[in-house]
Parts: sequence; C-alpha cells; structure tokens
Amino acid sequence: MGDETRFKNWKPPEFDEKGMTRWNWACQHNENLKLEEQTDVGMFTYINAKYGVEIQKNAQVGSHCSIYSWSTIDGKKGKVTIKQNARIGSHTTIMPGVTIGENSIIGAHSFVNKNVPPNVVAYGVPAKIIKKI
Repeated sequence: MGDETRFKNWKPPEFDEKGMTRWNWACQHNENLKLEEQTDVGMFTYINAKYGVEIQKNAQVGSHCSIYSWSTIDGKKGKVTIKQNARIGSHTTIMPGVTIGENSIIGAHSFVNKNVPPNVVAYGVPAKIIKKI
C-alpha cells in the first residue's frame, strides 16, 4: 500500500487517561500537541508537550523517540517544531526549543539539541549536518 492510500482516512489520535494512544506512543500535556494531517508517530515514542510540540503535515517520527519541550535535567524549555515532510529516525532524542526544517532527515539514534535547517540530512550525538538534499 503506497503513501497515497496509507493516510486516506487519517485521523488525529485519541489519548487515554495516561496519555497513551492505541498505537502505543505517549504524550504528556497532549493539549499542547499539534499534529497536522498525515503525520506518523512510531510505537514507544514519548512526547513531553508541556511547552508545545508541533508536528507538521506528512512528517514522520520513528519508534522509540523522545521529544522534549521541557527538560527536567537542565531546566530548558521551549516549543519543538518538526516541519512538513521531515523524517526522524528511530531512537532519536529531540531537546526543547528545537526546530527540524522542512524535508530534513534525522538519522536514527541521534541527539538533536540545535535547530536543523530545511533540506538536509543530519545525524549523530550531537546531530550534525552531513549533507544537503
């Protein structure tokens, strides 16, 4: 099944009292989560949206990712934005205040603590831009 039919009947997720979806990903403060159409969040991903998380149209987040708008370890806070058509590899951590640019790809197992511009491939710990696409 291609992408044109995969999201034909896309609907935003519903959260239970613990912030879980039926696809086994969780969001604390889900009232501050903005998911645009045709987004995809992988199983076992954790989102802390206390200060806002926006995932724009056609963006995909792999499984086992962590997206933090608030870090209790260092006190940082700020909205996280994943722009249209961006792809986030599995097991990636995105820290508060970060924007991932349109069409950008973040490699698996990355730690993203700075903004990533549009149309690039970035990966690593911390994530670094590897090439333009």
